[in-house]
Amino acid sequence: MLRGTKVGLRARHEDDIPILRTELYDDVAGSSRAEGGPWRPIKPDANDPRLVVDDENPGVVSFSVVELEGGTLVGTANLWGIDNHNRCAHIGLGLRPSCRGKGYGTDVVATLCHYGFVVRGLQRLQIETLSDNVAMLRSAERNGFVREGVLRSSSWVMGEFMDEVLLGLLVQDWKPDSTG
Repeated sequence: MLRGTKVGLRARHEDDIPILRTELYDDVAGSSRAEGGPWRPIKPDANDPRLVVDDENPGVVSFSVVELEGGTLVGTANLWGIDNHNRCAHIGLGLRPSCRGKGYGTDVVATLCHYGFVVRGLQRLQIETLSDNVAMLRSAERNGFVREGVLRSSSWVMGEFMDEVLLGLLVQDWKPDSTG
């Protein structure tokens, strides 16, 4: 398990899946904001690619996020679009509604940075998030990510186009203790 100050990132367990499905992916509005495409229902017994980890895909590393104190499931986190040639990847995370606003997001981003830069030897990490996702923007910036641009009206979300903010962090600019 990768350890942050508040959370740990561990392998996905089978019993995580029903909780994550119910609290993150069956929420149409929330899932529509987090996904790159339209929400669609998934059968309860289906191998939902958002939840079931594919260890054969080298471009994605998925984690379940748990509280270090008590082991409660907090959400999901991943590095995706991993490009070993250019040594870059994207960060994604989703927290259960009851776990939001407690500083877990900042710790998840910090722990993913450690994984990407130290464990994987990457040069660049990137985050794309909707412009009104204040919590994600704050978590990214607390970890040293810099706003590099705005993709205007680039995301169709629940009947409207929304802007996305592009944030990047280079290994030489990363400060492992920047979550303070």
